[in-house]
Amino acid sequence: MTDFSIRGKNYNCFIAFTLDLISGKWKTLILWYLIDGKKRFGELQKLLPRCSQRMLTRQLRELERDGIITRKIYKQIPPKVEYSLSAQGKTLAPILKQACDWGTKHADAKIDSAVI
Repeated sequence: MTDFSIRGKNYNCFIAFTLDLISGKWKTLILWYLIDGKKRFGELQKLLPRCSQRMLTRQLRELERDGIITRKIYKQIPPKVEYSLSAQGKTLAPILKQACDWGTKHADAKIDSAVI
């Protein structure tokens, strides 16, 4: 496999690049909740109650910077901001759904074996 560099970061495979874009304590969950459609910041905060406002802002900015989500600002008072998956971000939906299915299957197996 060929090493490559994007924005000053070096990668030795494409999975490393992919994981770098969507890894982070909250990014995958943010993307998961955005599959259902656009959300406002406050909605995301309620869905991620253990994520601090600062961390949520940071993760959203990184996802926007990487072109995975879009942020739409409405010019009104009070300001309204909505986040949604970009076209590129929507291509992650099947992967996230498969990961959820995998987790469901394997969590069920773990729960069943723990009960015995």
